[in-house]
Amino acid sequence: MRSRLARYALLFIMMMFFAALALDIAVPATVLGVMALVNGLVLSGSDEWKEEAA
Repeated sequence: MRSRLARYALLFIMMMFFAALALDIAVPATVLGVMALVNGLVLSGSDEWKEEAA
């Protein structure tokens, strides 16, 4: 039978594992979302610049 300290240590390790797993998904998704937003802003502004130059 596990001691109380061992159970809490196992619980803490599992919490850290799943928290890191969630960050492993959330951080790249946020970066890709920001990149897509910036790309959309750049591409939407490029048409106006071409019309002014012509």
